[in-house]
Formats: sequence, C-alpha cells, structure tokens
Amino acid sequence: MDCAAPTASRIACDLPRLARPDPRAIETALASAGCVVVENVLPPAMLEAVYADLDPWFKRAHAGEGKFFGRRTRRFSGVFAKSRYAAELAACEHILAPIERFLLGPAHAPHGDCIQLSQTQAIEIGPGEPAQLLHRDDGVFPIAKPFEFVVNVNWALDPFTVENGATRLIPGSHLWPRLDIEQDETGIVAAHAPAGSAIIWTGALLHGGGANVSSAPRRGLVLSYSLGWLAQAEKLLLSTPPDIARALPERVQRLIGYQIHRPNLGWVEGRDPHAWLAGSVGALAPAQDNFTPAQNAFMETYLQTIGR
Repeated sequence: MDCAAPTASRIACDLPRLARPDPRAIETALASAGCVVVENVLPPAMLEAVYADLDPWFKRAHAGEGKFFGRRTRRFSGVFAKSRYAAELAACEHILAPIERFLLGPAHAPHGDCIQLSQTQAIEIGPGEPAQLLHRDDGVFPIAKPFEFVVNVNWALDPFTVENGATRLIPGSHLWPRLDIEQDETGIVAAHAPAGSAIIWTGALLHGGGANVSSAPRRGLVLSYSLGWLAQAEKLLLSTPPDIARALPERVQRLIGYQIHRPNLGWVEGRDPHAWLAGSVGALAPAQDNFTPAQNAFMETYLQTIGR
C-alpha cells in the first residue's frame, strides 16, 4: 500500500482495486485502507435484472428534503420488497464472506456472534447535485469505536465516473483520530468503477457522494452490514413484510433480523425468530437457552459441580 503522511496522525493511502472478487484481498484492503473497489462481480444478466426491477421505483422515488441527503438525489429503501434479485446481491458470498469475517474479528476474541443487514438504500444522484458532506457511517452509534461496526457495499448499477458523482472516499481515514467536524479532504479519491462493481468501505471511513456534473443520473444500490448486537439503521422487519421475507433465502432472512445474537438477544418467546417466521412458534412457547458454545460448556461444568 503506497501511503503518504501529510501529518503524524493523518495518512492518505491509495484506493485498492481488484479486477475480480478475492475474499482474502478484500479483508486485507478493508483493514489497511478501509475500502476497496471490486470489479466484475455481477454477471451482465444479473445486473440487467436488478436494474429492471428497480428502474420503476427510481422513477417514482422522491428527492431529499435536506442538504445532506440531496435535493437532486432520489432514494428509497426496503429493496427486498421491490426487487426479486436484491437478495442475491445481499447474499453474494464473494462479498459477504470477507465482510462477515472482517466484522466478527478474531475467532479467539470475536466482536460479536453474527452480523446483520443494517440498511438497504437505492440511490440515484441527479445532474446538478453537489458533493455530499464527508461523514462516517458509524457516527450514529454514540459510543467509543474500538473496532469496526459497519461495512457498506455500493453496487454500481451504472458506471461510476468522476463526472457523474462516483462515491468519494478517503482511503486510510478509518484510522484517523476522530474530530467533531471532519472535512479534511486529504487523499480523497473518486471510486470510479464499471457497472456491476462493488465499492466497499467501512463505517469508520470518511466518504460521501460525489458531485454529478454530467447530464445523466448515476444509480447505485447500497447494502450495509453491521454487527448483530447493534440497532439497525433501517427497520428491515417492517420494510420487508413477513410474507415477502418467507420467500427469501434463509441466509437473507437471518440477515434482515430473523436470528438470535447469542446469548439471548432478539428472541420471540425465548426462541429463534427464524422459527417464528417459519410458523413453529405460537403465542406461547418453551424458552430455549440461546448460548454460545463456550457458555454451554460453562453451564455443563457448573451443573456437574452442583450434582445436576
């Protein structure tokens, strides 16, 4: 990684680029630069199908009412209820697996038991939209950040260019000391990428939408993942109704919230909410011990010491 240090605490790095998905290289890039562009992820047929599903929703979507979300930028969420193919992007193992390993951290001292989808957001930056304020997505959590909480994937539905508002990133800024107001553009780069690429960055990375000085809109689909013990940015259990959720792959069902984060976080009647979705938990049910393997082992040892 080619890095230059304009100050002792602020190091600007190159934006890592991969010509094809490489899970280990993705993890390495997220740790060192806090971001990576992965090209050639979506096959053309899949890109076309997702685009066709979302196109009518983009045309009906509203522009923002404030300066941050953009008055010439259209956005909408709840994409699993709007596209049959969005779930395939959310569960793309070439991208999801390294994000999961990165967020959960080392096996001997994991940062959580599972990850989840935090939000889904389709974004169309229209011509004339100025550059967005630089920000960190994990700033919504008002606690110290000893490790990464969030990783975002912006699926490029159109080619991302400097002219049409490609996402702006500051590689390496996830390691910078945090300030209350951060608009230092040291090392900022535009994440230009062909359609079908995945632009990935961590929640601690300074970034923002770019200015669209072209004559055409730029579309992307952002899927954000976070540690499973955090509140989701989007209430996905509401934006994805149960009848829609039941038709999704189990992996995505769990990612949107039908899962337990052990121990005992997120249950229905003391049981895994995925069982509720499947119809096997009614108004009453016997509570389960939703423990990690280490907690189960401790419980067994404890019971042996008291003769049970």
